[in-house]
Amino acid sequence: MSEEFEVRGHHEEMVEERAAHHEPFEQRVALFSAILATLGAVVSLLGGHTETDALYYKNEAVLQKARASDTWSYYQAEEIKRHLYLASGSNDPANAKRAADYARKSAALRSKAEEFDRKSDEANEESQHATRPHLKLSVSMTFLQVAIALASITALTRRRWLFIGAALAALTGVALALAAWI
Repeated sequence: MSEEFEVRGHHEEMVEERAAHHEPFEQRVALFSAILATLGAVVSLLGGHTETDALYYKNEAVLQKARASDTWSYYQAEEIKRHLYLASGSNDPANAKRAADYARKSAALRSKAEEFDRKSDEANEESQHATRPHLKLSVSMTFLQVAIALASITALTRRRWLFIGAALAALTGVALALAAWI
């Protein structure tokens, strides 16, 4: 007959007692950290989206500016040709007709170049508009990460005052994320 005895040490009793009395607090800290991580993922996604939009519009502004520059160069070439025909001094009707043709072309080119410049300015404004929330979202993400770190330290040290710091950092992060879209 062998009888089995369970020999329990003081350490095991302390772990069980602590688990019985402190479990709800640790669970709240863990749940809080999980919620913060989820919010951080959303804020990070939104920050990346604003950055992508800003880059898209900035690229469009550069493209439109390049088109405007090309069109302005073509306009100047047509104007030079027109002036050459006008400056030739001859009263040849063919020269006058060619000068008039160049004048029509350059007027159309000028209008087109101005349109490209306008589109470039609009795209640049859109880029600046898309960039505005990005800084707030970046700072918001930083506060959420600080809150997660403080919550982790809270779980390890069981210092409740750290949890208050984590909550304040989280509130600041959430407020900045909301302010980015207002």
